[in-house]
Amino acid sequence: MGKQGSYNMGFDASNEDIKTVNGISNGVSSSPTNMMAINVSDKASTNNHDEINHDLEHGPERATWGHGLEFLMSCISLSVGLGNIWRFPFTCYENGGGAFLIPYIIVLILIGKPIYYYEMVLGQFVSKASVKATSVIPALKGIAIGQQLGVLCIVTYYTSLIALTLFYMIKSFSETLPWSFCWDKWTDVICIPADPKFQTNDGEKVVNGTSSSELYFIREVIKEKNDISDGLGFPDWQLTIYLLLAWIVIYLIIIKGVKSSGKVSYFLACFPYVVLIILLIRASTLNGTWDGIRYFITPDFKRLIEPQVWYAATTQLFFSLSVGQGTIIMFASFNRFDHNIHRDAMIVTTMDTFTSLLGGFTIFGILGNLAYSIGEEDIGNVIKSGGSGLAFISYPEAISKFKFVPQLFAVLFFFMLFTLGVGSAVGLQSAIVANLMDFFPKIKQWMMALICCLIGFVIGLLYVTPGGQWILNLVDHFGGTFLIFTLAIFQIVGIFWVYGIENFCWDVEFMLNRKVTKFWRFSWFIVTPVLLIIIFIYFLIKTENPTYGAREYPVTVLATGWIIFGVGMFQILLWISWSIIRDPNKCEAFKSLFRQNSEWGPKSPKVFKEWKTYKSERLEKRRAKSNGDSKIKKCLNILLDKYE
Repeated sequence: MGKQGSYNMGFDASNEDIKTVNGISNGVSSSPTNMMAINVSDKASTNNHDEINHDLEHGPERATWGHGLEFLMSCISLSVGLGNIWRFPFTCYENGGGAFLIPYIIVLILIGKPIYYYEMVLGQFVSKASVKATSVIPALKGIAIGQQLGVLCIVTYYTSLIALTLFYMIKSFSETLPWSFCWDKWTDVICIPADPKFQTNDGEKVVNGTSSSELYFIREVIKEKNDISDGLGFPDWQLTIYLLLAWIVIYLIIIKGVKSSGKVSYFLACFPYVVLIILLIRASTLNGTWDGIRYFITPDFKRLIEPQVWYAATTQLFFSLSVGQGTIIMFASFNRFDHNIHRDAMIVTTMDTFTSLLGGFTIFGILGNLAYSIGEEDIGNVIKSGGSGLAFISYPEAISKFKFVPQLFAVLFFFMLFTLGVGSAVGLQSAIVANLMDFFPKIKQWMMALICCLIGFVIGLLYVTPGGQWILNLVDHFGGTFLIFTLAIFQIVGIFWVYGIENFCWDVEFMLNRKVTKFWRFSWFIVTPVLLIIIFIYFLIKTENPTYGAREYPVTVLATGWIIFGVGMFQILLWISWSIIRDPNKCEAFKSLFRQNSEWGPKSPKVFKEWKTYKSERLEKRRAKSNGDSKIKKCLNILLDKYE
């Protein structure tokens, strides 16, 4: 293959008269239009030296899914996670109820599906995890590494939540659910037992009381501190054991990579639906259920004009679909080169939304019964909060009021949360392991997985301390949301504005043998990145320091959150600087960072050569048709696919 930057949309990067490479003119980025129009060099030459380098770069044979369905199930178990059950219903309720579905579906179509599809394309095309898959433009390497730091943040706190679900699931086998009654030592507060049979006030409504389920979670499970200025405290021994069990389960699933995780994916993807349907059927027989569902879907259309609602829809989408984390790229990298990922991307993104709605109907149906049972007319008053408050306080309280074997439904509910959590954690941890395996292929899969899981367990001890939920909330804000969202914007801009929309579409068409429609072209190049940038600017203007409940973080703790974000973002500058420092020709080294990596492409040497020939032919054909066209006209014609 030729030197870096060996393809261009109509201009020869090697021509001395044209100093343009990858959308950079005289070292300065011109514009998105110019970037698309001149992003790869015209020349498409091959030589033995590049073929040898390509073989060395791509190394030994890569494992593949035992069956294409394993990939689909793994993507479903990754994307359909805890966020669908305890985050989406609360976010929907907070942002206009049923009206929230309008911005959510619009954002799904214009942002969610395009990102999900393009991440699948990247992974499958080069058969590499995210760091090497996105290194088509070398400057993007730091972005993918920063994303993996964000993934490390997410998977470590995610596993601590899995530990909580294990704790509750085991306690659900008790003869009496431990959160259903008031413990004798809670004499300093007015406690309201979750199970009416333990009430001692002749059924009178207690004002300013605290439910036993809330007291149990705060005092007996997480043993929460009111303030963390004096430290986090020591890890709780019980939660530490459950945390260790959670990591052991994750390790056993990923010990052989996709060959082991693929088999388990069938259960992880399907079981939650069985439980959700059982719980929804059970809820439909209870008083107040339909009031809860009606409360969930009743639209407040006035909220649609609020930017906050659209921002909430976008962040929920990122959290739910697991985009911008490199996990989808990693899963797709184990596919056959011609696997139909377009179909799978549409299935997973649709199933994710369906699951969110199903989870919302189920959760609010049960909460409607809870409100009915305690005589509360406003269902919003029985919702403690989203996330852990909904999962470990409101819902357990509702289950306690079931007259028929509440233990059974508690076990089912928490086992469902456990499988949802494990499914997502397996994908997140696999992404970290796969990226490291790409750089250290001589290390055995089981050893790399063991090292990563041990590190994850040690970090996770922070979250099982009395101040753990404070830290979880902080890390989720800075590392799990802000960092991931910001890096995703940089990555999308790099792929579609620097590598180029035309190049990317040619790659898709070569791999899948199907035309890239105008919808995908406009979404990838204009709609998706522009919307994300607008939402990001809104976030910067409106953002405030995170709080835990109504309590503010100490300045030193907040600084830690900003350090997490800063370290992730610094990876971009760090790896760009490193590439320049180690090259004696600094100017050329900088330019090469924004040209196509000559070693990037399909893993198979045979397919790699065919791909180069294909792009060369497409380029010559397009150049012949676009001769004399202005850059703007070229840009529009490429988006409209008029050169074909």
